[in-house]
Amino acid sequence: MIKSTFSILFLVRKSRQGKGGEAAITMRITVNGRFTEMNTLRKVPLSLWDQKKERAVGKGPIPIEINRHLESLRTRAYEIHKELVERDGYADPLTIKEYLQGKHISQKMFYATFEEHNERMAQLVGIEFDAVTLSRYRLCLRYFKEMMSRKTKVADFPIKNLNGEMIRDFEAFLKIEKRVAQNTMIRYMKCLKKVVNLAIANGWITVNPFAGIKFSEKKVVKDFLTIEEVNTIRTKEFGIERLDMVRDIFIFCCYTGLAFIDVYNLKPEHITEDAHGRKWIHKQRQKTEVEFFVPLLEYPLQLIEKYRNHPMCRANKTVFPVYANQKMNSYLKEIADFCGIKKHLTMHTARYTFATTITLANNVKLENVSKMLGHTNTRMTLHYAHIMNESLAQEMNKVAAIMGE
Repeated sequence: MIKSTFSILFLVRKSRQGKGGEAAITMRITVNGRFTEMNTLRKVPLSLWDQKKERAVGKGPIPIEINRHLESLRTRAYEIHKELVERDGYADPLTIKEYLQGKHISQKMFYATFEEHNERMAQLVGIEFDAVTLSRYRLCLRYFKEMMSRKTKVADFPIKNLNGEMIRDFEAFLKIEKRVAQNTMIRYMKCLKKVVNLAIANGWITVNPFAGIKFSEKKVVKDFLTIEEVNTIRTKEFGIERLDMVRDIFIFCCYTGLAFIDVYNLKPEHITEDAHGRKWIHKQRQKTEVEFFVPLLEYPLQLIEKYRNHPMCRANKTVFPVYANQKMNSYLKEIADFCGIKKHLTMHTARYTFATTITLANNVKLENVSKMLGHTNTRMTLHYAHIMNESLAQEMNKVAAIMGE
């Protein structure tokens, strides 16, 4: 269980002395340095109060009744604290106060609330959310439970007891125990924060546990291929059907910028023809539902034709026979090894290559690249906008020509 410090203090304030020389007795409840105060509904003449002993002095009926009442409150507070620690793993001073005042009501529990959120999300998969997003929320809850299980054996705890210390503990747990990278940790924290915001909006939490806590993403430079590397993969003879197929789909994405889920769901009806006979991909991005258009060059058209009668394409009514993302990335690692490419190849590398090597490095305007990628604004596209050395050299050659050098 989480170690807890707990104390009860009774005090009177001379500044609040009434006309009759009496002052109200206040009860201060402190747990782990956090405290709250409540009125004991008793007053005592200042002449009869001993602050060191925290009790009324004298043998008359008034001091005796006051001391019995205070002792009863103290005993009950300790019982409540013990019950809460045994049930929830720790106690909160406000909760103890509510129990003492008879105001305590049934509380929303953290794990139950998180699971309810995930169940609602599950019903919206394919409508508002991807399955991978739901998986991240479920994994976040599983990891949080695993962290807490090392401190307490309780099945759940009140969501109002979630605090900043737990958030920091979870951050450390993800980094140390689960070995996740900074940006991955932030994704889990966003899942947790969404549930916290839901609780705040419904009044289940009064103090935001994320208050004062900020996370900064680490800038990641992702791999993309040069045109030489693209051509190496494109012309490589593997002699292994699965690698040939994965290579073709990867190269298609290099030439079109499609994300894995979009090429996975690409269907013949998404290939359109304009008035000039040019073929285009016209589709909505699965992730954002943003409409995008990509003109098809000759080689991507050849790849589409190559797989037109593939059994998987016929069965699934898709353009390409695409494996699951994990399997595609695994095969791409083999392809990189065969081609002597030291970069970490994934399906997203193809999208990155389209944005850099195929378009921006060939002076395609950023606004047009943004539209082809299905971005809502060019700021998103700037993440892909690496300046290629060749493009840089061309620009400097222009400068040299102008300066007569």
